[in-house]
Amino acid sequence: MDTMSGRNTRIGAAAAAAAVCLAVAGPAAAPAYADGHGQHHAAPAPAAAGGLLLNRPGVQVLPRAGAPRLPENLSARSWMVTDARTGEVLAAKNAHWRLAPASTLKTLFAVTVLPRLPQSALHQVSAQDLAGMGEGSSKVGIQPGKRYAVSDLWHGVFLSSGNDAVRALAAMNGSMPLTVRQMQDKASDLGARDTHVVSADGYDAPGQVSSAYDLSLFALEGLSNPDFVRYSSTGRAMFPMGRKPNGEENGHFQIQNTNRLLVGAPGLPPYPGLIGVKNGYTSRAGNTLVAAARRDGRTLVTTVMNPGSGIPNAVYHEAASLLDWGFDSVGRVDPVAMVRTPRTAGGGYGHAHHGAPGFSQGVGALPWVAGGVGALALVGGVLGLWRRRRHARGGVL
Repeated sequence: MDTMSGRNTRIGAAAAAAAVCLAVAGPAAAPAYADGHGQHHAAPAPAAAGGLLLNRPGVQVLPRAGAPRLPENLSARSWMVTDARTGEVLAAKNAHWRLAPASTLKTLFAVTVLPRLPQSALHQVSAQDLAGMGEGSSKVGIQPGKRYAVSDLWHGVFLSSGNDAVRALAAMNGSMPLTVRQMQDKASDLGARDTHVVSADGYDAPGQVSSAYDLSLFALEGLSNPDFVRYSSTGRAMFPMGRKPNGEENGHFQIQNTNRLLVGAPGLPPYPGLIGVKNGYTSRAGNTLVAAARRDGRTLVTTVMNPGSGIPNAVYHEAASLLDWGFDSVGRVDPVAMVRTPRTAGGGYGHAHHGAPGFSQGVGALPWVAGGVGALALVGGVLGLWRRRRHARGGVL
């Protein structure tokens, strides 16, 4: 843990460096975003979303002397690396660009609906439950008229990215329109102002967008729920071919997680210490990924959206290189922004199943505010952050 004087020096250095960046670069441009059709627009920067530097386009990083260089050949349109314990954003590129999220939006679905449904509850899926799925949707293989446990359906969501599982859970939750409204409310509660939810499963829809910043917030919130950690870290599971009224299986088949950073692929070994979270792909979104990994007692979250290199599995290779850089850079870069995590809000780390590290329940991930415009406002916001964190933790940093 940093001493008080050391922490004060670090915050002061970050504020000074940020002020220099702003003074050199001039006024921040409004970030661009793409709607559900991939059309580009200019949008006003969110007023208080993590820090002023994240409202600027391009790569944002504040290296100290001797810090490792960012990975070369990063082709993603947007990405972000966050320390889940401290809430420090170590580096980012176009963090607030509003892009189609694909199935990474299922992270918001999970943090919204997981706490609402008992894991052992049974549901007989109807044809109406599954109506309206988009053409070519990923599915786990749910059959109308058969019963499934809530835990089965969550395996379908996280491992197979099953839109059929999302719709069955949404039906249990009340309806798809109600679930979409609840997801939008949850995003607002978390301070995720770049997200507009149209379809709970992440299927491309006009106007449906999120950002690397918002998706990172959803992951941080999810990591505070041991069930979220357990499902997202599961590589393989047996999925039932329906259940009897007493819950007994009517046979099963194996499903495997489509997150290749978790299970590996030719030329892509599983990432050491990976907790999981969620991957996605649609024709409009391209490949998207939110990944969390733990090393030497520290957990990092990286979000990567729409790599353009054309290299097979580029989203996984780029996420792995950003995680490597992040672990190597802890204590060697100053944060470009801060977000509030369950731990900094008073929670702590727990342990999930399968040995995967998780978090205990805590307050949701809300962004710290660095208000105002210009370098002086940023300095004041960063120093204010230091004071608030000191007060919240009883004066011990």
